[in-house]
Amino acid sequence: MDLNSIILIGFYIAILIYTIIIHEVAHGFVALWLGDPTAKYAGRLNFNPIKHIDIWGSIIVPFAMFISTGFAFGWAKPVPYNPYNLKNQKWGPVAVAFGGPGANIAIALISAIIAKIIPISTAVKMAIISGIAGTSWEQLSAAISGSVGSIFFAILMIVIFWNVLLAFFNLIPFPPLDGSKLLFAFLPIRTEIMIMLEQYGFILLLLFIFIFSKPLGIFLNFMLNIFFSLAL
Repeated sequence: MDLNSIILIGFYIAILIYTIIIHEVAHGFVALWLGDPTAKYAGRLNFNPIKHIDIWGSIIVPFAMFISTGFAFGWAKPVPYNPYNLKNQKWGPVAVAFGGPGANIAIALISAIIAKIIPISTAVKMAIISGIAGTSWEQLSAAISGSVGSIFFAILMIVIFWNVLLAFFNLIPFPPLDGSKLLFAFLPIRTEIMIMLEQYGFILLLLFIFIFSKPLGIFLNFMLNIFFSLAL
């Protein structure tokens, strides 16, 4: 593995970590906007990684996954908020939940717009996108070699990759993911059942991913391709 590939992997992991942090901070800012200062008082409305990194979810799991599979994923410490402080008790939690995915989608769109004006050929852009989507570091290293524009384009594509995956994965309507808050708002679920779902939601989520991994992968790839195409 050449030096370029090692540097790209470093960006790949670092961008993942900051994407997760931005996702969490966005929850806190929306909660503050809607009347709950819990995250502010907890010192979590900043982008200092020390405040947000979870040793397991932000470091150990992503690195272990990357070493074993070539792909990585993770999480940060959830930003605390008190739903009873929100101005709107029914839709406030939904707005807070969607603050994270909304921030990720906005970043992905901005990155695509910037990437589109980078003056490199469509063939090179497609080679870079293919390398990132397939985590083929040698291919990606070759595609960006000797071109500053290609390097910036590759970084922006990694930003799009992580922000799109994190946004749309979190919209799955299973606790503890953000999409579950929309589910709870629309369905007349009793508080006891809601608490039970929150408690065992992670197990249900793993079961869902195991059973529907193929259609889930197709959906996430579809969303990625939409954003990647905007950058061409």
